[in-house]
Amino acid sequence: MHSSQPSPEPVDAVVIGAGVVGLAVARSLALAGREVWVLESENAIGTGVSARNSEVIHAGLYYAAGSLKARTCVQGRQLLYAYCAERGIAHQRCGKLIVGHTPAQLELLRMTQAKAQANGVSDLQWLSRHEAQALEPALECQAALRSPSTGIVDSHALMLSLQADIENAGGQVVLNALVSDVALAQGADGRHEVRTADGTCLAAHTVVNAAGLSAPTLAHRFTGLAARHIPQAFYAKGSYFTLAGRAPFRHLVYPVPEAAGLGVHLTLDLGGQAKFGPDVEWVDAPDAFAVDPRHAQGFYAAVRHYWPGLPDGALQPAYAGIRPKISGPDAPAADFCVQGPQDHGVAGLVNLFGIESPGLTSALALGDWVEQLLAD
Repeated sequence: MHSSQPSPEPVDAVVIGAGVVGLAVARSLALAGREVWVLESENAIGTGVSARNSEVIHAGLYYAAGSLKARTCVQGRQLLYAYCAERGIAHQRCGKLIVGHTPAQLELLRMTQAKAQANGVSDLQWLSRHEAQALEPALECQAALRSPSTGIVDSHALMLSLQADIENAGGQVVLNALVSDVALAQGADGRHEVRTADGTCLAAHTVVNAAGLSAPTLAHRFTGLAARHIPQAFYAKGSYFTLAGRAPFRHLVYPVPEAAGLGVHLTLDLGGQAKFGPDVEWVDAPDAFAVDPRHAQGFYAAVRHYWPGLPDGALQPAYAGIRPKISGPDAPAADFCVQGPQDHGVAGLVNLFGIESPGLTSALALGDWVEQLLAD
């Protein structure tokens, strides 16, 4: 009896997920001469975590020295500014102020400054209250750290440019291609069989799981990968509110970092529109995107610590994002988990878990990191 299964189509490398990190990984592989297909479940690139964030280019201040977050953020920031300048992608090195009010917060600011120094970020400036207000008259604080190399970027234009690079190098981005499962090859010279929901089957030497929020769930559908290598997924929702009218700030303004996020901060888009967020709300599902207008109350209280002049009624619910965390509410934030063959023993497989902030900033560096892992 004949099987109705078509024989799999051979392809060198498959990257699952066309968010900013998946696209950056595929670009690095394509530029290294690999034939790459990017499979994206949605009908457009970058509609997940990559579309629901602050679009900030981070300097690399907060992460543990030597961590993957710290290294890829500092390196990725330099790569990203150069890439945006070379490609004409809208971005702005507007700088940010991290503000403190109490003696305990000023101590945390000092620790942030030391951490940044350990990560190779040497351009931070300590500002007194008077110096900070000379830069931003509407600001209230006792002291601030100024990070001149923090900026903002048009993340969608960035992703379109990465897609163009992949296609110019002979790769392709396939939309509406939901990966249902992957049968991993046993042995170094076999091919992994990647199946999509419509019945397509690809046979690839290399598979990169860059599926963002879905990465751990997807990894559980990889036959041949031991479950102990797959971290538990946690979902930390962050809501944003936009400001009606123009903000009296030119810098981004951040409170001293909190446990699960960086506090309710003020960011600007390239048009000068201000938004506040994200807060932190642990949720059970990766699709809880509705913004609860009742959260505004907490936002007014948080923002008025550093901007007492925020008018009543000025905040409007905007959007929410979900951080793909691999550490829970009571645990310290986990580092990026980039798991290659030396971790799980499967040749040609890389899983990216917990790629939350600063994933956008780190993307180009993560792309090179994964390409190098696979080349080794």
